[in-house]
Amino acid sequence: MHVIALENHPSSLRGGQELFLLDACRGLSRRGHDVSLLYLNEGNLLEDYQKICTHIAKVDSFKLDRSTIARGFNFLADIWKTPTSQDSVVFSNRYHDVLFGSALAFAKNIPHVCALQLPPLEHDFPRPLALGLKGVKKFIAVSNKTKLDWVKSGFDSEKIYIVHGGTNPDIFKPFCDFSLIRKEWNIPENTRIISYVGRLDPEKGLETLIKAFALLPKGNVNTRLLIAGKPLSQREEYKKSLEQLAIASGVEEDVNFLGHVANPTSVYQVSDVTVLPSLWSEPFPRTNIESMACGTPVVASRTGGIIEILTGEFEKGLFEPGNEQDLAATLSQILDWRD
Repeated sequence: MHVIALENHPSSLRGGQELFLLDACRGLSRRGHDVSLLYLNEGNLLEDYQKICTHIAKVDSFKLDRSTIARGFNFLADIWKTPTSQDSVVFSNRYHDVLFGSALAFAKNIPHVCALQLPPLEHDFPRPLALGLKGVKKFIAVSNKTKLDWVKSGFDSEKIYIVHGGTNPDIFKPFCDFSLIRKEWNIPENTRIISYVGRLDPEKGLETLIKAFALLPKGNVNTRLLIAGKPLSQREEYKKSLEQLAIASGVEEDVNFLGHVANPTSVYQVSDVTVLPSLWSEPFPRTNIESMACGTPVVASRTGGIIEILTGEFEKGLFEPGNEQDLAATLSQILDWRD
C-alpha cells in the first residue's frame, strides 16, 4: 500500500494531531508500506519524515483559492504532479484539508480516508469543505465520543471507524530508578510533583489547575507544579496571565513554567501525578496515555474522550471541568499513591 499523507504543519510544537500522523506513518513504514507526505508549512518533524517517506513535497495550498488564477493553477498543478500507484490511498490528517484530498483522490482514481481528531463545526460546513467531505470514502475517529459528535452532525455511522490513539512503549516507560531521576531534577525526596504537559491555551483549563494547586493543604510534604508547554504564536500574553494568577494565588514559588519540552518522557517519569484540566471536549488526549505508559497516574476533566481512557480503577482520577475544588480534592486523594 502507498499512503499519501496530507499535513498542514509537521511540527511537534502544535499538539497531538501532528504527532499522531507521524506515529501512524512510522508504523506503516515499518510494516513495509510506502509513505508520501504533502505539507503546507515547514516544521521540526520534517527531518523525521525524511527518514520514512519515499516522497515529500511542499504544496501551495490545500484550499482552492479563486482570488487569483495563479493560486488556482497551483492547486491543480500540485494534484497533477503528485505520484500515485494503483494501491495508493490519500490520508487527510485534518478534516480542514479534505477538499485537496478528495480532488487528488478523484483525479487519480484512488480512495480518500480522513482522520477525525476534532469535533465537527457547530454550524454548517462551508461549501468547499462540505464538498471535500463528501469525497471521503472512510473516516477514522480517535474516540467513540468523536464519532458520536460527527454522527450527530449528520455523517453516516457506517463510514466512521474508531481507532483509539496509542503510544510508543519504547519511549514512554517508567524510569528504572525513581530516586535517581528526582536527583537529576534536583527535587527533594519529601516533595510531590504535579505536572501538566501540553499547549498553554485557555481551553486547556490551566487556570483551574493553578487555583486547585493553591487549595491543596499545606503539610509536612512540599508540593510543586510543573507546567510544560508553550502558547501557540502570538499568545504569550496568556502565559503571562497564568504567571500573574500564580502570584495572586500565592503559589508562584512552587509553580514552574518549563516552556516547550521536546521529549516530555522525563516530565512524566519525575511526576507523582499528571493533570489535564481541559474545559473543552478533548477527543483523545495523547498526554494521558503517555503519562500512564510512564507509570504516572492521571487526573483529568470528565469530558470528551478522556472518559474512554480513565476507566475502571483509573476513573477515580476524573473531576468536573472547571471545578478547582473538585480537582483539589481529587489530587489530595491520589497524590500520595507511592506511600
